[in-house]
Amino acid sequence: MLTSGWKSVSMVDVHGKVTFTLWLCLCNLKCPFCHNWRIAEGFDCFPLDRKALLEELESSAFLVDYFHVTGGEPLMQWQELGTLLAEVKLLNVPVSLNTNLTLVGPLERLLKAGLVDHIATDLKAPPELYGLPEKPSKKLWELFLSGLELVSSYGILLELRIPVARGLDAWPWVEEGLKHLNTDFYVVLNPLVGRPLTNPRDEAWCSNHCWPEKEVEELRERLEGLGIDVHTNHFGDTPAKRVSVSV
Repeated sequence: MLTSGWKSVSMVDVHGKVTFTLWLCLCNLKCPFCHNWRIAEGFDCFPLDRKALLEELESSAFLVDYFHVTGGEPLMQWQELGTLLAEVKLLNVPVSLNTNLTLVGPLERLLKAGLVDHIATDLKAPPELYGLPEKPSKKLWELFLSGLELVSSYGILLELRIPVARGLDAWPWVEEGLKHLNTDFYVVLNPLVGRPLTNPRDEAWCSNHCWPEKEVEELRERLEGLGIDVHTNHFGDTPAKRVSVSV
């Protein structure tokens, strides 16, 4: 497995929980706001020392709520991930997976095997946030909706993260996504940020759409009006954007 490292105790990667977080490399998307784009592209990566990871996890297990896997897109390496999660389960540590929900087949295999207890995903709205041409973005959006239905069918607790961009109306897609959910979930609004706090993949895009203000409050009001549990990250405190390397 290709990784950029792990952090034995993290308090920013799953809302309200302490995690042991592993970053895996590679991704099938090109999100312009991505702060981990070097990991997604396979840069700054090295083979995972599984033995060292499991030993550190075992020593940290009493401190954490989840073993959290993020990226990149972890399901790009789903077969190797499955064998790792099986070993994690032997340590009686619950597993949280951060996935973009577009690789539905691999996700279903892990869920069917009982290897995942919690899922975090970004509802990227509008789908142009995938950073790909319109036609593949539309297909990926349809796969994402199928992923929401799959998570619901297994009754997995979901952290639904919504990246909020300045000047873009997310609500039509958020509303559609909610219709495909039938499991316990909560929402975390992530205002997209750029320099100097982060190094986004596309700085020109970020200069136009990062640092939203009114969009965050408008979306919060609409969601809370539906009785949904909503949390908002402060600028610069977004999950899964920080990498701490262990070797």
